[in-house]
Amino acid sequence: QHDFPHTGVMRYVDSIPKIPAVAISTNGADLLSAWLKDDSDLKFYFRTTCETKPEVTSHNVIGEIKGSVYPEQIITVGGHLDAWETGEGAHDDGAGCMQSIEVLRIFQELGIKPKRTIRAVMFMDEEVAQRGGKEYAKQGGFKNEKHYFALEADRGAFMPKGFGVSAPDERLEKILALKKYFEPYGITDFVKGGGGVDIAPLAQFGTPLSSFIPEMQRYFDVHHSGYDTFEQVHFREFQMGSAAIASFIYLIDRFDL
Repeated sequence: QHDFPHTGVMRYVDSIPKIPAVAISTNGADLLSAWLKDDSDLKFYFRTTCETKPEVTSHNVIGEIKGSVYPEQIITVGGHLDAWETGEGAHDDGAGCMQSIEVLRIFQELGIKPKRTIRAVMFMDEEVAQRGGKEYAKQGGFKNEKHYFALEADRGAFMPKGFGVSAPDERLEKILALKKYFEPYGITDFVKGGGGVDIAPLAQFGTPLSSFIPEMQRYFDVHHSGYDTFEQVHFREFQMGSAAIASFIYLIDRFDL
């Protein structure tokens, strides 16, 4: 319970009457419900300063380590740069962006030379129209890029629990079998079904898609709200998630999965 609204996207469809819609806090909702219970004919006034501003040009941000054996094959790991204005976007999705960059940093610090190109992508416009992810796939098609595997981190920087994977059955079975390497660290959720809205367009190329699964009990305390600030990110949990993602990407590349 708090005084921050959790924002998001609302769209109208022609088959349903169009009414004003706003997000209010849980405390505000409880108060309004109590008033309505006492007076079902209650009238109230609210003012909103929300507005839709003109579109501007923005960009994805990309960094990569070239593969030493199959540089033309790309493993993408990414998060999204944009965030709602209510907070700082620390968990959603600054953490996912930084964890993607951490994969590259960890590889470099440990002297790992991946066989395939490992690319960290910070996608733009995930929250509204997903144009960054769509354009990334579009450009990949233009350039005839070979997208070998893609992972999205967009569920907050909490303790790692595992990974979801979408892939053909034979390949899926081999990827999920990586669970044995993570079980000693309490990372046990290796499940069928994974991806994310930014990497979803890569499915047209037959690219296996994966999503990082953290412990999410506290995620919706901060999600799309004024509480999503950098103070809410636990540094050790962030590190553990980064290490899990880097390890997973390493094994995908190392074992040709």
